[in-house]
Amino acid sequence: MNKKFSYVFGSSSTPLLGETIGQNLKSTVQKFPDREALVCVKQNYRATYQQFWNETTRLAKALIANGIAQGDRVGIWSPNRYEWVVLQYAVARVGAVLVTINPAYRTNELKFALRQSGVRMLVSHLVFKTSDYKAMVDKVRKYCPELKETIFFDDDWNAFLQSASLVSDKKLQYHEDLVQFDHAANIQYTSGTTGFPKGVTLSHHNLVNNGFFIAERLRYTEKDRVCIPVPLYHCFGMVIGNLACTTHGACMVVPDESFHPTTTLETVEKEKCTSLYGVPTMFITEFQLPNFNEYNLTSLRTGVMAGSPCPIEVMKDVQTKMYMKEVSICYGMTETSPVSTQTVIGTPLEKQVSTVGTIQDHLEIKIINPETGEIVERGVSGEVCTRGYSVMLKYWNNPKATQEVIDDGRWMHSGDLGTMDDEGYINISGRIKDVIIRGGENISPREIEEFLYTHPAVADVQVIGMPSEKFGEEIMAWIKLKKDEAAAQEDLIRFCRDQIAHYKIPKYWKFVDTFPMTITGKIRKNEMREIAIKELGLEYLLKIKTS
Repeated sequence: MNKKFSYVFGSSSTPLLGETIGQNLKSTVQKFPDREALVCVKQNYRATYQQFWNETTRLAKALIANGIAQGDRVGIWSPNRYEWVVLQYAVARVGAVLVTINPAYRTNELKFALRQSGVRMLVSHLVFKTSDYKAMVDKVRKYCPELKETIFFDDDWNAFLQSASLVSDKKLQYHEDLVQFDHAANIQYTSGTTGFPKGVTLSHHNLVNNGFFIAERLRYTEKDRVCIPVPLYHCFGMVIGNLACTTHGACMVVPDESFHPTTTLETVEKEKCTSLYGVPTMFITEFQLPNFNEYNLTSLRTGVMAGSPCPIEVMKDVQTKMYMKEVSICYGMTETSPVSTQTVIGTPLEKQVSTVGTIQDHLEIKIINPETGEIVERGVSGEVCTRGYSVMLKYWNNPKATQEVIDDGRWMHSGDLGTMDDEGYINISGRIKDVIIRGGENISPREIEEFLYTHPAVADVQVIGMPSEKFGEEIMAWIKLKKDEAAAQEDLIRFCRDQIAHYKIPKYWKFVDTFPMTITGKIRKNEMREIAIKELGLEYLLKIKTS
């Protein structure tokens, strides 16, 4: 009997798009000039596709007037605003490379991103939350010799736009004609847990096609209105969000500068959004609003949950309480533009809530033994690898790091553990480095998290490994309880007994209101581990391990 290996190819009757971001947007504008393209609620901004195109034209001309040309890096350091979206498309039209900078960055991180990518022009917010962007830019400017100009919203933006009058339509067309779809369009810095971030370099071809095929699977049309409360600086916002919309004529609806559960649900109701995005923690926060049931969310049809594993119970609530029967889970990484797998509308509920779907069109996935590199059989856990149009060009100016993740066959090694079933559905069980090894037993944190989610008092849970002299590692659970619910450590231990293997029951428990996380909603498990090690006085075990 032949073995069935964990390999699948995403066949498709729809061809890849051989277009730049600008060419694709122009095509959409010609089809739907009077449809609404962008709504930014906080700024009271609205634009049809024709108006949006005109705004990108004006901004593209201003960029050229200020010396920006093909291949130049233009940085954007800002929370979500309408100008952010316009800049995304204007930079692409002139053939420059948009460097998206995390709004949570501080001085050291900003300096690194500007220097490493060689940003020539920085477009920036003035002040956001506790960050004085202008003061931080002033501090790092002398360390960034390639940074020639800085434009601050609310200070220089209008004057900057006025310079567009110096550039003719013919000159703009000349710049646009130079842009090829294989050229770099975007650099995004990965939020690595150790060392400096790496600049994921993505092409027009990467981004346009990933946005297009995500939208195909969501069945977007020009009638869809997509609520985007996730950060634009990340692929979730600018690709799954913006490009999925503009490739199909749908409307981008941005509720606020950053995520707020109240403004998100208000926006869905008032703008009659048909789709809503978020990471699981965002949806959990929305459900916990005391007046959640007062919002009219019946306009919702679909949406995307991505960024981290989704608890089964949360997915069920999204489908029923939010009316998102056609909600889709997306899985991938920034290095794959970002989506590699996605659930298809109409798949069985069990597959919808327990997997990350099937392979996206035109891509390949294989699951390998991370030690030998050999493809494993179906149902056997291994490292998920992706190949195809979505794989990044490179890490910017970092060939060594590029070679560590893209092999000679152009396979992108994700570092994620997963399995593939006989129907090609992928289940992600965790990171290779997140696997807890206790007394020789490999334990998936995800498995324990899913079980603890079923406790009626648990709103959210994260499981990590802690150092142990006896077993190598012990399990720790961080628990966030539902509002007005109570549960003690002893209650949860009793709940686990006879339900999961004894070695999977956490030894350590911590009750919290929030988890340390990145701005994109990814849980910072390394930070959790550092906090817990210090609180439990286990630092000496780290010394033993490294001595």
